[in-house]
Amino acid sequence: MKAHPVSSKDNPAFKALRASLKGSGEGRTHTLILGPKLIEAWWESRDLPAAARFRPEGWVRLEDAADHKLEAALRLPTLVLPEPRMRELTDMGSVPTLALHVSLGPEPGTAVGSRALGAWGVQDPGNLGALLRAAVAFGFTDALLGPGCADPFAPKALRGAMGAAFALPIRRRDRLDAEGGQVWALDGGPEAVSLPEAELREPLRIWVGNEGHGWQGVVLPSSVQKLAIPIQGVESLNASVAAGIACYEVARRLG
Repeated sequence: MKAHPVSSKDNPAFKALRASLKGSGEGRTHTLILGPKLIEAWWESRDLPAAARFRPEGWVRLEDAADHKLEAALRLPTLVLPEPRMRELTDMGSVPTLALHVSLGPEPGTAVGSRALGAWGVQDPGNLGALLRAAVAFGFTDALLGPGCADPFAPKALRGAMGAAFALPIRRRDRLDAEGGQVWALDGGPEAVSLPEAELREPLRIWVGNEGHGWQGVVLPSSVQKLAIPIQGVESLNASVAAGIACYEVARRLG
């Protein structure tokens, strides 16, 4: 389809595009998939339920950048932007040459699968993206997001997840034990079960708390057990590192 060069920030098409991206969290209706590599990851995953949630509406290409092969496959309107407008739109240190503007479909209506990784109050988009990557890498079926988490569908968070958001259904929850099954909260303390000694069984849900204060101030339901990763020489682990270790142990034991 025909490309439309845009130079002014007052251009109606550019203003409409910016306006569509202003929502966040549960109020987000649109987002950008930034960069050819991430767009290709979405394309390769497009038949998965998680990727089908991203509904393409248009291309945004950097001025003087070459056409991408997927632009021909996905015949959508294209806005061609100079670097200042692309930088303003994407808010990235390194300006992408291409972005795919998508609307977001509803959460999956299917039941949560046998293994889910949850984030409760994880505020850093990079940490959240790393959590999603760990879940995909070790065969988890779902991601659960509690209150206070970063927006997983913000452009920066999608880029940090490196395609994991296209492979893993993401659902929001306001209760740790909403799904039933075996529920663990990664935490230290004398009452926690050490990961090597924990009897892990499916259906299984592992939750990670806030980066700074963990589960402080959160009342854990009686059905939720604390799970500790044995460490030495440091006070604690980064949230995404702890999640990766726990997910690996689940995959090692349960296959």
